[in-house]
Amino acid sequence: MHTMDSALQTLADHIRHAAAHGTPLCIRGGGTKDFYGEPPQGEVLDTTTWSGITDYEPSELVVTVRSGTPLAVLEDTLAQQGQCLAFEPPRYAPGGTVGGMVAAGLSGPARAHVGAVRDFVLGVTLLNGRGELLTFGGQVMKNVAGYDVSRLMAGAMGTLGVLTDISLKVLPFAPAEATLRFGMDQATALQQLHRWGGLPLPLNASCWTPSGALATGAAVGQLAVRLRGAAAAVEAACKTMGGERLDNADMADHWDACREQRSAWFATARASASVSADSSAAESALDVWRLSVPDTAPVLALPEGVAAPLVEWHGALRWVQAPRVHAAALYEKALLAGGSASLFIAGGGQPISLSGCVAVHAAALGAIHQRLRQAFDPAGIFNPARAGAVGA
Repeated sequence: MHTMDSALQTLADHIRHAAAHGTPLCIRGGGTKDFYGEPPQGEVLDTTTWSGITDYEPSELVVTVRSGTPLAVLEDTLAQQGQCLAFEPPRYAPGGTVGGMVAAGLSGPARAHVGAVRDFVLGVTLLNGRGELLTFGGQVMKNVAGYDVSRLMAGAMGTLGVLTDISLKVLPFAPAEATLRFGMDQATALQQLHRWGGLPLPLNASCWTPSGALATGAAVGQLAVRLRGAAAAVEAACKTMGGERLDNADMADHWDACREQRSAWFATARASASVSADSSAAESALDVWRLSVPDTAPVLALPEGVAAPLVEWHGALRWVQAPRVHAAALYEKALLAGGSASLFIAGGGQPISLSGCVAVHAAALGAIHQRLRQAFDPAGIFNPARAGAVGA
């Protein structure tokens, strides 16, 4: 039985009271991902009162952090030891927390090479929908029979519990880096990335951007490929792959913009998100979708008039901007490609129906999600507006 700190006790009491009265709770740290998916609903449960790095041993490559700890504080602490969160979690704005990072489950450009957030989660402690403090996992990587609950929390959007403490695997910074640029259309870029993926190259990240912010059809574009690893391996790969080698200092902002979704391609979407829902411009606002598909998937036949996507993760992530009317079609495109679709930014601030358009999953997987929610949050009070995005 856990003995709770007073700050944890306050959170637990808040949860029990909400469950008893059927009051929805909006679990919030820094609020930096409020834009993600459905607009948040419910009474705010603030986690920032539970903050601090409780255990960090650089030689063991493990850190344990309270969920309300600012992400910037954790990254600064790791950087002082030459270490980092290799999956490059997006920050979006100052104030984002480690708990929000895990709950959202979003990873940056290096995700295809190093793994996702969940691959770095070793253990968690959480408060369930009954206000009980539960611990899963630990501080070492090991095989788990049945559900690996600690990793299940990554991407659960706070619908299964309030994270309190999280143990994460960290890695040293790569000793060498280079970025190569190639001019090619999307189909050629996907084919080339697939070919490179079968070679012993230190590929770390890639991003294909269509020429023009919203180019349509068989748009030409630019493919940027980041290499990271041992200096000898990076230099050899540059000679093998060709392309134009770009200055690392100049490209740092490019990859940071890719990580934060603030490149020129996203400018239209950001503008759409700021449009008022009752504005006349809301009807023409563009939603932004994350289509997660196998990296071997070919160019997707998007609905007529929809711009060419921005492609990351060696082809496994296709960012698409489209009017709301195409939501169901994008759902089908992702499903047919063997993947899923998740609403990232709702244009015009308009809510979207959860009848299959916020996140796309097989029926069997959806049933598992529902049973998990019933087990962890029987009263259904945790982040109800985010339920459709679980597992995105």
